[in-house]
Amino acid sequence: MQAAITIITLLFVVFMALGVYAGVKAIGAAKRGVDRTINQARRTVEDTTLRARSFGQVGMGAELAQLRLRLRTSMRATQDALEAAVGEDASLSESIGLFRRLSAHGRELDDELRHLERDPDRTMVSQRLAELRERTDRITRSADSLRWAARDRARKFAEDDLSSLSSEIDLESGALRHWSQESEPGQGEGQGQSQSQGQGAERPGRPSEPRRATGAEWGAPAAAEAGDRALDPPTRRWTTYPWQKPNRQQPRPETTN
Repeated sequence: MQAAITIITLLFVVFMALGVYAGVKAIGAAKRGVDRTINQARRTVEDTTLRARSFGQVGMGAELAQLRLRLRTSMRATQDALEAAVGEDASLSESIGLFRRLSAHGRELDDELRHLERDPDRTMVSQRLAELRERTDRITRSADSLRWAARDRARKFAEDDLSSLSSEIDLESGALRHWSQESEPGQGEGQGQSQSQGQGAERPGRPSEPRRATGAEWGAPAAAEAGDRALDPPTRRWTTYPWQKPNRQQPRPETTN
């Protein structure tokens, strides 16, 4: 009895531990999902604001907004391309590491551009604008290079795979049509045999086949019988309809005295 109570207690503790672990995992996954949704919404709002500033303002404010928008768009596109391709090509892991290092410089530049948008000293901002533009060009050029290199690599692998698959399909199609190669010599042999048989039939001295009976010999009695039946008067058949009464007389029942 005591052993059973101990086992039940242990099972209860294990189930409680598993429940707590599953609950923590679920809460963590939900929290990560919420954080991801919030970050995506924040990025969307910031991108929309930057587009509005780049088109609705003029001067240094519009140029800073354009630099931020171009930087963010290039970095996000490169990140999505590398993360999508690394699952199929493990050799892109090194490219992912390089992009993370580049992302650190990109975030630093984006923060600096955001602070300069609110800086009241427009003279200092205008002096640093050329240097900021050059840094943005270098980062976006590197990000674009990684993105297009990954896409070219994936396209090259796809082309090689398609070429190999086409060659295998051509070989299989030729193997399935093996009769087209064997039919030509077979036809030549068949024609030779038919010609030899025809020549042998034309040679004299070959025993002739027994003469078959013609229709005049075997069909004469049948034709005569058919002629005799044609002279007989045809038998008349009466058609009886459902609404007519039968003409035959039914026998009357016998009466007994």
